[in-house]
Amino acid sequence: MSAKFNHTIIASHDRHESARFFRELFEAEEAPSWGVFTNVLFDDGVLLQFAEPPVEIQMQHYAFLVDDELFDRAYARLRERGIEHWADPFRKRPGETNTEHGGRGVYFLDPSGHGIEMITRPYL
Repeated sequence: MSAKFNHTIIASHDRHESARFFRELFEAEEAPSWGVFTNVLFDDGVLLQFAEPPVEIQMQHYAFLVDDELFDRAYARLRERGIEHWADPFRKRPGETNTEHGGRGVYFLDPSGHGIEMITRPYL
């Protein structure tokens, strides 16, 4: 068996709020949670585990590959909720999406300030 990505822990100010944000935005499954983790299950068994560490949270970047239909629904939710977003990672093109790499993309922040990228085509 080759290596497959299985899970990661995402530092959050409020683990329940962060999990709900990702679950609702990306239409992901609620998963059983345990201990200090609030979990969200994505396709292929990939688990995001949200936790509240006792340290200052440093911004991280997380990119999600979605199909065109989910992109449309998720982007509509971003706009409906008034979530600031950009066409570029440097935040120079506010309120826009991009059409780079043969697909569409958008950048925004999650409730804990992590940089989130949503794209419809992989870079490679």
